[in-house]
Amino acid sequence: MKVLSWNGPKQMDVEERSVPELAKDEVLVKVDVAGICGSEIEGFLGHNSLRVPPLIMGHEFSGHVERLSEEVNGVTKGAKVVVNPLLTCGSCKQCVRGNETQCENRQIIGIHRSGAFAEYVAVPASAVVEVPESIDSYAAALAEPLACCFRAIRRVLALHTVPNVLIYGAGAIGLLSSFVAKELGANHVIVADINEERLQTLNEIGIEHTLNNGEDGFEQELEKIAGDKGIDVLIDAVGFLPTRSQAAKVINPGGVIMNVGLGVNETTLPINDFIRSEITVLGSFCYSRQDFQDAVQLLVNAKVTPDGWTEVRKLEDGQQSFMDLIEGKVKNSKIFLDLNK
Repeated sequence: MKVLSWNGPKQMDVEERSVPELAKDEVLVKVDVAGICGSEIEGFLGHNSLRVPPLIMGHEFSGHVERLSEEVNGVTKGAKVVVNPLLTCGSCKQCVRGNETQCENRQIIGIHRSGAFAEYVAVPASAVVEVPESIDSYAAALAEPLACCFRAIRRVLALHTVPNVLIYGAGAIGLLSSFVAKELGANHVIVADINEERLQTLNEIGIEHTLNNGEDGFEQELEKIAGDKGIDVLIDAVGFLPTRSQAAKVINPGGVIMNVGLGVNETTLPINDFIRSEITVLGSFCYSRQDFQDAVQLLVNAKVTPDGWTEVRKLEDGQQSFMDLIEGKVKNSKIFLDLNK
């Protein structure tokens, strides 16, 4: 089978590999579409210690069940599926407490084991979620990033009713967060980024409010949109010093800052200001099984679609796609690799 193998910093190679053998609890999925995640860009650069070359990345994908292990029940051969790449043990202290996102033995397909930048991938049967054949394969491949966004937005909207929401980042996570925020009852949703081309793309698909947070008048323009209500909820899908520092300035007293972007680790923040203003600072990583199921349902019901903000390339274009992403040459928020092209 054909695979896209990450073999070192900035090196993706198309190679021929054997089709995976199945363990007793696994199914073989013929991959239709795999999305490129922002975290994989860090891996491509060699900045992520969890990803060790040679590695077949790819954890956002849809496909069809090609083959089942003899001991697998409850999965239909030939069914269209998405796969939850977050694998948990179910028996560690965190899993027993119901905190599966923090499983002490968690593995992620495409990081700890071979992923979906390949014609075929072997996955645990428990990770497979069947979807209607009628759902667009590109939409289905958004299940994993949408689940991440669903969990983050659900948690912050539980703290504020019909808030104005500011989202930093016009990439896939920021954009999907804006869709979910609107679906779950936000008032104004404002997406901020310094990439004007991406902001233009968002305008074209109907995102009402977009701002360039690198411009001098950003805070004044934000006030015009938010009005007296201000910003009660802020999602940072970027995670660098400029967004984290700016977030502290524009959030309302009593507001909540949800950190999703993993841009940098060390950050100086005005903690005393947060204390005096009773600002809640949260982080969100991954999702629960229920979040994943809810995200799939949004996609099946076409509440979220890939129309207008994604682009499709071939697996052979993988190396160039990653280079274009790190060089800022991609206008759209998401690149899909189509394994059938």
